[in-house]
Amino acid sequence: MNIRSLSRGDGVVIGAAVLLFIASFLSLGASEYASINAWDVLATLMSTYLAGVIGAAIVVLSRMLPQQRKVAGLDLAQFGVALTIFAAWTGFWTIVGSPSAGAGLILGLLAALILAGGAVATPLVPALKVALVGAPKPQPAAAPYGAGPNPGYGYPGAQQQAGHGYGYPGGQQQPQGGQAYGQQAPAADGTAGGAAGATQAAGSPADFAPFWFAVPVARPLYGEDGSPAPIAELAPGTWYLAVEQRGQALIAQTQDGRRGVLQDTTGIQRG
Repeated sequence: MNIRSLSRGDGVVIGAAVLLFIASFLSLGASEYASINAWDVLATLMSTYLAGVIGAAIVVLSRMLPQQRKVAGLDLAQFGVALTIFAAWTGFWTIVGSPSAGAGLILGLLAALILAGGAVATPLVPALKVALVGAPKPQPAAAPYGAGPNPGYGYPGAQQQAGHGYGYPGGQQQPQGGQAYGQQAPAADGTAGGAAGATQAAGSPADFAPFWFAVPVARPLYGEDGSPAPIAELAPGTWYLAVEQRGQALIAQTQDGRRGVLQDTTGIQRG
């Protein structure tokens, strides 16, 4: 599980679920019903309060899992969203049918509506898809590829040594025969290869050097064999290694060694 894969929308869902749980201890009605809360009425407790809290927990858990799970043919996140909508629906009709709504019913309905709205809107609203916890600054000591003063492969924060840059941003030298990602290849005077190099487009596979990157939102990683089913999901807040360029796509390597094609590279953060 990766807590950094949670978004602002997930934060709204968590906050609304906490508010809904607090509302379950407040009075459901006024006057003679003032001493009764949701825990005294099992049907209301299960259909509104606990249904919403459980739905929120399922939604948040599904965001943290590396791969989606299914329940009754639905993705885990879809099942959780359905529960939050059900909680808001029953909360609305409970307060409509109540002769005197207390703080528990009013606050519970507001929390259930915010919860359902956050769960539904998170995948749709860009502002809610922003990572809740930003990517940490990688430390050289934690470099998983290589050791010593030069971890290599452009790991963010690594110290650059002469001839071992591998495209690290801001480095003073580049390895012989390679350039940083997206940089124009220099021409070699008096050779046919130099003429060809001068006409290469910037950012072509010939100019590619491995580098570390993070994605702004969760994105699927597809197999190199062209299979339509994702083999993994890249989560915000985690650094991944780009090892090859294929057109606009990147061949990315996860921290457990799996490789695949990242088709959507817009907005990625380079290390």
